[in-house]
Order: sequence, then structure tokens, then C-alpha cells
Amino acid sequence: MKELTILMPCLNEAESLSFAIEEAKVFIEESKIDSEILIADNGSDDGSIDIAKEHGARVIHVPVRGYGSALRAGIEASEGKYIIMGDSDGSYDFYHLYDFVDKLREGYSLVMGNRFKGGIEKGAMPLSHRYLGVPVLSLMGRLRYKTNIGDFHCGLRGFNKEKALALELKTDGMEFATEMIGAFVKAKEPICEVPTILRPDKRSGHSKLRPIRDALRHIKFMLTK
Repeated sequence: MKELTILMPCLNEAESLSFAIEEAKVFIEESKIDSEILIADNGSDDGSIDIAKEHGARVIHVPVRGYGSALRAGIEASEGKYIIMGDSDGSYDFYHLYDFVDKLREGYSLVMGNRFKGGIEKGAMPLSHRYLGVPVLSLMGRLRYKTNIGDFHCGLRGFNKEKALALELKTDGMEFATEMIGAFVKAKEPICEVPTILRPDKRSGHSKLRPIRDALRHIKFMLTK
């Protein structure tokens, strides 16, 4: 077993995937951690799969569409004791992962990134998300699960694979981000946060996020689960 898997869900990320993988490779080379880069591909048809392989990443194919579906399959297929997951659009910093690894080695089961503490670069997050959407949903999450996590929707997070599998996470969509935190809290697993930077993504097209739909999915999950 490797110590670390860097897991990226992917759906048509040809513009940014090579950058994300190469950044993660530099971290692995410099840290000398026994690691792999795993791409959970959700049906790309833009050459992303070939790009991932050309840059030395391992690829699994996930036929069921959805953010949660891709990540659940990636968790199951990973070879690392620890997993650090993050989007493959270049918005998350895969070079500065030392804090995540240190906290996992200390025994934390879930290590959340916090973009508000680490810094949100200009153009990286719409103002409506920065000052309304994410803070409100994070507040709801803190009240619902009785936790002090400040950034419920940071996509860069690390966790213990064995502990994550034991939670039997089930959601396929974006609400997976909330389900994961809630499940770790309910299981009374140790959780912490570390600052992380959010950068503008490297895609020229529109974001795959659907703010109203995704927010409603998070709210519905918190109210019903």
C-alpha cells in the first residue's frame, strides 16, 4: 500500500488537467512520499484520459455521472493509506499539501481545507458565493452537525481511506461534500482544518457548478439525513 493517493475527479478537463497533475507530481517528487495520482474519469470525451495517462496518472472509468459518484469510485480504487482529493481544474494548489499530510499523520481522520483562511485570489470565486452562498451553507452545516468547520465546500480535503470506506458514503452529486463531513462528525472521528488557497481555474468555458441546484441539494441533504 502507498502512503498517499492524490485523487482528482475529472469530466472534460483537457485544458487544466496536465497542469494539476504536474503540480501534484512536483509535490510528490519533493516530499518523497510514496504516492500515486489517480484520475476518476466521469466520461470525458475531450482527450482528458489520454492527457492523464501521458502525464503519468492512473485512470479509472466511472460510468455513473456525478461528483460524488466519481469520488466514491476513486476512494475505493485508491492505493493510498491517505487520500487527498481536489478538483482537476487548476483551482486548488496541489503543491502545498504538507499541512494536510502532517495532520493525517498526526491521526486526524479528515483534514479540511479552508479557502477563507488561506486566501481566495481575484476571480477565483463569485462574490455571491464568497459572501453569501458558501458562508450561509457552511453555517447551516455547522449548526446541523455541531462542528466548527468553517468552509464546508472546500474541494481540497484529505482523509484516511479506511475510515472513509467505513462511513459507506452514498450520494452521487455535489452534496457528497456535505455528506462526507456529516458522516465523519457523526462517527466522532477527529477533524481539523488547514488554510488553503483558491485560484481562478484554468478553463475557458463555464463552470460545471449549478449554484442554485447544487445549493438546494446540499440543503435537502442536511434537512433529511
